[in-house]
Amino acid sequence: MVRPVEVNNPQDGPPCPVCGTPNRPERQFCRRCAARLRPAASVAPLPWWRTIWPFRRRVRVGSGRWPARIVAVLVVLALVLAAFLLVPVARSLFEDTKDKLGSANQVTPANVTASAEAPGHPAAAATDGLTNVYWGAPAIGDSLICTFATPFRLVGVVVHTGVSTEPQEFNRGARPTLADLQITSSTGRVDTRTLTFADKPGPQTFRMGISDVLSVRLIIRAAAGPVGEQPIALGEIEFFKRT
Repeated sequence: MVRPVEVNNPQDGPPCPVCGTPNRPERQFCRRCAARLRPAASVAPLPWWRTIWPFRRRVRVGSGRWPARIVAVLVVLALVLAAFLLVPVARSLFEDTKDKLGSANQVTPANVTASAEAPGHPAAAATDGLTNVYWGAPAIGDSLICTFATPFRLVGVVVHTGVSTEPQEFNRGARPTLADLQITSSTGRVDTRTLTFADKPGPQTFRMGISDVLSVRLIIRAAAGPVGEQPIALGEIEFFKRT
């Protein structure tokens, strides 16, 4: 709507961009046609990093396209890396839980050999189920190797050290106090566990939790008693699998 302009009320100032009527400099709207005398200030576009959150922000066309793609690629790489690292951990926890909830049965090696053995004390004596006979290792560093017909989940190892379960006989003989257990899987991976034996007769149990086991090698690292005068006696070693 156009309003009449009083003739006796002249005003000097910039003309209205719509109707050309002069207006005082402090006016915001034309006194005749009410058009805006000063254009609204344009708002500068936001940088790309200001558009990530919240999402409903006005942005210039193409703003943040390449940085956003880089961020997306980095997120995907982080997820792949996390999956690569966490999947084996999750599998290990799953298998460990199954070991605890399941039962275990003894598994007998298909073949038993040794790097060395004292006369009358062969390697097979360590897996014959008898504790009054033993494998005699002539020296520290000798090893016993047990191989199995099919891969299995090794959940535990029981070891009897010494020449006898009788304390007096046990103390008279040489017996291992420390050994390395090298466990080889069907894929060729080797896990090494260090076994520290209590210097006393009787069974000593060691928890394992290793899948696809095909062979186990026990290497004597330290011993007590008359080492060098008598062979180091390993009365029995037993292996248990998860069922």
